[in-house]
Amino acid sequence: MEFLEVAWDIFVRYKTLFFNGVQITLLLAITGTIFGLVIGLVVGALRAIKLEGRESVIVKGLKKVLDTILTIYIEFFRGTPMMVQSFFIYYGLKSAGLMWSPITAGIVIISINTGAYMSEIIRAGIQSVDKGQTEGARSLGMSNLQTMFYIVIPQAIRNSFPSIINEFIVNIKDSSVLNVIAVNDLYFQGSSVAGSVFKYTETFFVVAMIYLCLTYPTSKILGYIEKKMDIRHLGTVGD
Repeated sequence: MEFLEVAWDIFVRYKTLFFNGVQITLLLAITGTIFGLVIGLVVGALRAIKLEGRESVIVKGLKKVLDTILTIYIEFFRGTPMMVQSFFIYYGLKSAGLMWSPITAGIVIISINTGAYMSEIIRAGIQSVDKGQTEGARSLGMSNLQTMFYIVIPQAIRNSFPSIINEFIVNIKDSSVLNVIAVNDLYFQGSSVAGSVFKYTETFFVVAMIYLCLTYPTSKILGYIEKKMDIRHLGTVGD
């Protein structure tokens, strides 16, 4: 009981700092997920497009070069820790003359990192779309790009919605690594409070509970939206 009393006292005394940290954490998670999804849609779609045999050698060569560049991007950001990426991108570009704030850098880093994961999620979603959809669109005279962005992508997003939800929840938690570049998110504020009161266990218990209060309701709300989308989709198919 004493442990909980101390934790509650810390929360009450420093709730303003914790609230400010929550705001930054949500800003990073929301913007990073949205921008990452946009990046993932573009990268995933470009990787999934298959060229036809009648395309010129130049077009095929450019597509091969593009696929190589995108593959390197995906493998690098999926294969290295975001903490390392944060150091490399923030301090590397700052030393090159880019004077940007830690929060701006954090949004960019999370967006690029999320984009690498989203691109594979979207690509898997594209592959799950019935090939008959593509064949039907092509028979109507639509180009590869038109078919991809008007027919395939919307269905791929719906098919990938659970994974997109999961990426958002992951970003709420993983934004904590950005404290290494002094982003004052929830974890950073918790560390500051713990250093002030010298109650690390109690303080980080408070931080953990706040993270849980962010992720659990979010997963339930987005899960409800997913079910509604599935019901609507089944109703459309039934009609």
